[in-house]
Amino acid sequence: MAVDEFLYQRSELLVITVLFGLLLVATEVGFRRGRAVRASLEDPAKSELSTLQGAMIGLLALLLAFSFAMAESRFDTRRQLVTAEANAIGTTYLRSKALAESYQVKVAKLLQDYVGNRLEYYAAGMEQKNLDEVDNHTDQLQAQLWSQAMDAVNKDPHSIPAGLFISSLNEVIDLRTKRDIARQNHVPESVLLLLFFVAILAMGIVGSGCGIGDWRNLSVTVTMSLIITLVILVTMDLDRPRRGFVRVSDQSMVNLQNSIK
Repeated sequence: MAVDEFLYQRSELLVITVLFGLLLVATEVGFRRGRAVRASLEDPAKSELSTLQGAMIGLLALLLAFSFAMAESRFDTRRQLVTAEANAIGTTYLRSKALAESYQVKVAKLLQDYVGNRLEYYAAGMEQKNLDEVDNHTDQLQAQLWSQAMDAVNKDPHSIPAGLFISSLNEVIDLRTKRDIARQNHVPESVLLLLFFVAILAMGIVGSGCGIGDWRNLSVTVTMSLIITLVILVTMDLDRPRRGFVRVSDQSMVNLQNSIK
């Protein structure tokens, strides 16, 4: 698993490294182009280019903020769902204590296995094969838990504890589905591609402006390219909480596992 996670991180960093290189190349190409044509440009043309440069930087800032907000919102949703699922499982465990004694031990053991299974789901990373294996095991555990609930209800249809147990178990099942949906809900790739394109174009226009003025501070342009790249990196990292450096914490599920044991 550690090797897989490293490969995923390297793949993401590779995209960012390529983007940073493209931003520097675009700046250099724009600078040389601007220096080549500056003698033939009149003041209105230079003023127009300056306006265009400001507009592109503004558009880039807007796209960066929009993409970051989308990724952060999805990240926060996934984080809240982990806590909600842990609370739902904990409630189900407590309500199982009100069932007949013959069900308590079986349900407790199944819930312990279920919590461990959900932690495996978190650790499965982005590998679809691992996710499929965990999902199959989850289906089996849910079927066994539901079977115990139905058996308890059939033996005593008017049992209030059994009804409460079924209600909380149903919430556990629903939250599993919500987490699966949230895992697949990413910032659209078209948005990221547009962000890459606008960033490259904006830095090219910045380079052109520097070329027309026949002066540039290389450290400033490199720093600007680096900052843009890092913002995009964080955006991508938030959007993929199973890899990279920003992870959704599973501490609430770990605490639940310890309390059940």
